[in-house]
Amino acid sequence: MATVEKQKSDVMLNYLRPRKKFPSVWCPGCGNGIVMGAFIRAVDKLGYSKDDIAMVSGIGCTSRMPVYMDFNSLHTTHGRALAFATGVKFAQPDMKVVVITGDGDALAIGGNHFIHACRRNIDITTILINNYIYGMTGGQGSPTTPGGSYSTTTPYGNVEKHFEPCHLAIGAGASFVGRATVYHYPQLEKMIMQALEHKGFSLVEVISNCHTYFGRLNRQGDATAMLRFFKERSVTTARAKNMTAEELENKYVIGNLHEDNEKTEFCDEYQKVVDAHKA
Repeated sequence: MATVEKQKSDVMLNYLRPRKKFPSVWCPGCGNGIVMGAFIRAVDKLGYSKDDIAMVSGIGCTSRMPVYMDFNSLHTTHGRALAFATGVKFAQPDMKVVVITGDGDALAIGGNHFIHACRRNIDITTILINNYIYGMTGGQGSPTTPGGSYSTTTPYGNVEKHFEPCHLAIGAGASFVGRATVYHYPQLEKMIMQALEHKGFSLVEVISNCHTYFGRLNRQGDATAMLRFFKERSVTTARAKNMTAEELENKYVIGNLHEDNEKTEFCDEYQKVVDAHKA
């Protein structure tokens, strides 16, 4: 048993930057650590070299993740991670370009870039960690804050309609879309592997806990209580097919929500134009 645990630990250590200070800046119990572990193990199982991967992030709690991992990394401005990632993919089309972002970073100031990255179907994997709130800047409401929920900017309950990132991505043209929660770790790891292997724009929405702000303000308890909440409220895509809209209300449908392997990828189409004009 001790040998197995050591092997698991060694995998993590192989991909972390040794000179970075640990523990991380994240609050104890934050789901970001779970996502980082899932990503590292997914990469390790797929056998990618560290040099094969470029990680791009913007601003926010989630966007600190590439700082800790020993891949090519680009820490950019708020909401612009996908714009920078598009440039990286154009310059190095053979690299696996991965964006780590949050619900505020991707869907508020970064919403325009998100929509058009999906529309282009450019081969970028986006891991969107959705905790329903701005965690780094003080607990403000985000585009995914559910109606009626409390935040520091909605102290009497949120009256706005919230975004569904997966629905938005599918509607905008992403060719792979999936959802998992930080409670369902094995499924999350597998989904990240599928997204990395997919040719085209792939989105993995990860429902995560911010017990420091969202959980506290909405009386959902500590990290453990919020994980239990995700477990109780989640249904698989297979089960959801046999449920009514009323039964699915306030549930998280998790699994592969959309996959189109026939849709052409943007860099490939662009290269065809280049080759044709060279000829």
